[in-house]
This record gives sequence, C-alpha cells and structure tokens, in this order.
Amino acid sequence: MKLSGGVEWAVHCCVVLSQAEGPVPTQRLAEFHGISRTYLAKHLQQLSRAGLVTSTEGRVGGYLLTRPGDEITVLDVVQAIEGREPAFRCTEIRQNGPLPASPQVCQRPCGVNRVMQLAEQAWRESLRAVTIADLAAGVLQDAGPQTFDRVREWLAT
Repeated sequence: MKLSGGVEWAVHCCVVLSQAEGPVPTQRLAEFHGISRTYLAKHLQQLSRAGLVTSTEGRVGGYLLTRPGDEITVLDVVQAIEGREPAFRCTEIRQNGPLPASPQVCQRPCGVNRVMQLAEQAWRESLRAVTIADLAAGVLQDAGPQTFDRVREWLAT
C-alpha cells in the first residue's frame, strides 16, 4: 500500500499540535518540518474538514487539535488525508476472459478479495490502535524529555 507524503506530514503536525500551548500558524508548522507551506496548508484543511483540527484567525491564529491527542488515532489522520475508501477494490476480473466465472460463483468473494479485505482490516486495526499521544510519547522516549519544551520554545519565537 502506498500513502501520500501528506499522511506523514499530517501525522507529524498532529504530534506537534498535541504539544503546542496555543494555535500554530501553517507557516511555522511548515518551517518546523522543512516542507512546503502551500502543500501543508492543503493537508491542514483536510484535517480541519475531518474535524481533527480547527483554525483560528488573526495575529495569533493558527491550528489547534480539536481534542486531546489520546482521542485521535493515526487511522483518523490517514482517513482525513487519503479518504475512507479501501485500498483494494475488487473488479471481479474472474468474470472476464474465455472462461468467466458464473454469477453463482461470484456471489461469494474470491480468495484474492478475501485476503485483501483481511489485510485491509488488520492494517486499519493497527492504525486505530495508535494515538497521537502514543506517538508523542515515542518522541519523548526517542529524543529525550526536553524535546517538546524545545519545540514549544521554537514555536513561540
């Protein structure tokens, strides 16, 4: 399965927003991650439409998470960016060609469809089991306890 770079950007931004003390402007998030502001803005709008972030206007405006990081899963973010459609879409190829399967046989999903559905279910359950707060805890474990203090300080400058 291939996901767009926007998923990575959106998840990282949600982790940063989970630790921010106030709204964070798109420009600051883009600078922090070294990515395009205009492309990031598109993804922040998708997160906003999905109800994961909210934007505030004005001199101190920017983006905030709409709920605590432990209430937002990685799957929520992936679906906000990529949509809710399954990765695999069966086209019933077995009905094509010189020996097509009968309509009766095609009432039941084929083995390819079944295995893809199982993989999709496992993938989604795995992403549903990890929250933004879990990822933030991982950052602290990987980068040290002062990491988010430094992030908040940088965002405030």
